[in-house]
Amino acid sequence: MIKEIYLAGGCFWGVQAYFDKIDGIVETKVGYANGEKENPTYEEVCKGSGHSETLYIKYDNNILSLKMILQYYFRIIDPTSLNKQGNDIGVQYRTGVYFVDETDEEIILNFINQEQIKYSKKIVVEILKLENFYSAEEYHQKYLEKNPGGYCHINLKAFKDIVIDDEKYEKASEKILREKLTKIQYAVTQENATEAPFKNEYNNCNDKGIYVDITTGEPLFISTNKFHSGCGWPSFTKPITMEVVNYIEDKSHGMNRIEVRSRVGNAHLGHVFEDGPRESGGLRYCINSAALRFIAYENLEKEGYEDLKKLFEK
Repeated sequence: MIKEIYLAGGCFWGVQAYFDKIDGIVETKVGYANGEKENPTYEEVCKGSGHSETLYIKYDNNILSLKMILQYYFRIIDPTSLNKQGNDIGVQYRTGVYFVDETDEEIILNFINQEQIKYSKKIVVEILKLENFYSAEEYHQKYLEKNPGGYCHINLKAFKDIVIDDEKYEKASEKILREKLTKIQYAVTQENATEAPFKNEYNNCNDKGIYVDITTGEPLFISTNKFHSGCGWPSFTKPITMEVVNYIEDKSHGMNRIEVRSRVGNAHLGHVFEDGPRESGGLRYCINSAALRFIAYENLEKEGYEDLKKLFEK
């Protein structure tokens, strides 16, 4: 199904260049949305016509959900900044999500409510039905393709940090988990147990592939971020994307640690420490093998993870 959404995220040159790189985007066009004047020029928008610099997106909903698009979008904006993104200041640079399908409003509002938990400041992204949209002048369209050295406040490489669609995965009932998991897998993921160091399945695994939640199949880690820490458990510098894990303060056993749990399955995975490789961010995700299932690179397509192959591209 082909759907449409309109996103305002500061200077529209970078927003367009960023989304054009994402699988599932069918068409994009930059323009001016929700202002007071018909067919404004760029100069009129800059002088205060009330429009926002906006990207029109047509996307394949079979590949990209609206929620996934919003996750990509939030990676390139400061949602708490009013009328300012990067070095650009003015009403025309405000952030906004403008929908045409009434059913999209609830999805957007639910997403914003969940994101708000991550911020101490209030999210100020406009959520409105699209009132009007006028295409920008031709020289603005695909501007950074025409001018590769042009100004852009967005890290265009951020599109490589893929979005994992949580709606593809589901937590099973306790009964099913008891039937599906081994004794140690159940104890670790459901009862916060810790397996023995060194004598676990993936501590010494050097194979190319991904590690998924043993309870749901949701991708969690990738072999390119795995390193030998000497602690006795699989160690990673970071998750496959930051959204797939949650963090909980853990004061058990007389220690003060940060527990790591999977997003969809809420399975106990292990802990994260600040003694990892400095050159990779300094974190060490110490994860129980029993919480994971390894899928080799050559089996990704067969297992339904073909879209993750691009993570291994240099």
